[in-house]
Amino acid sequence: MTGDRRPTRHIVVMGVSGAGKTTVARGISEQTGLRFAEADEFHSESNVARMRSGVPLDDAARWPWLRDLADWMAARHAEGVSTVLACSALKRSYRDVLRQGPPDVEFVHLAGAAELIRDRMSRRAGHYMPASLLDSQRAILEHLDPDEPGVVLEITLPPDELATAAVDRLGLRAGSAVGGP
Repeated sequence: MTGDRRPTRHIVVMGVSGAGKTTVARGISEQTGLRFAEADEFHSESNVARMRSGVPLDDAARWPWLRDLADWMAARHAEGVSTVLACSALKRSYRDVLRQGPPDVEFVHLAGAAELIRDRMSRRAGHYMPASLLDSQRAILEHLDPDEPGVVLEITLPPDELATAAVDRLGLRAGSAVGGP
């Protein structure tokens, strides 16, 4: 019976590149069973090539990508599956598009000092997002507004502690996915 299905939860771990979104989102998934997705994997080849060459994406390049992410979450919601998505979601307008997917989307904003993030970015291998784009991301970052459901976590904590803090602060049940794996 569809009326007996538990509601789904949809979490977006957000912040600038290098903040640890993927690691923390995977940790939340491991602790709760929520289905994980990496937003970077939804980018078009042209978006990836643009970023790889050091050119920041503009809004026109981001809208189709954000709609695809919202559609992915909405499809999982229709299946009764809860999700956790690693996605920059830098602007309120971007988060508004994501909220057009499933009925409720909550955010975990990973915030931290530019120096720490730049250092992390310079040490990671195999990622197309160069550290040179950090300033452009920080320039457009809009922090969560009071009416946006979510929490802000400082990235000086280790990733596993950040994931646990997110699970606790959002009231997610560790070890059992709400709405199924």
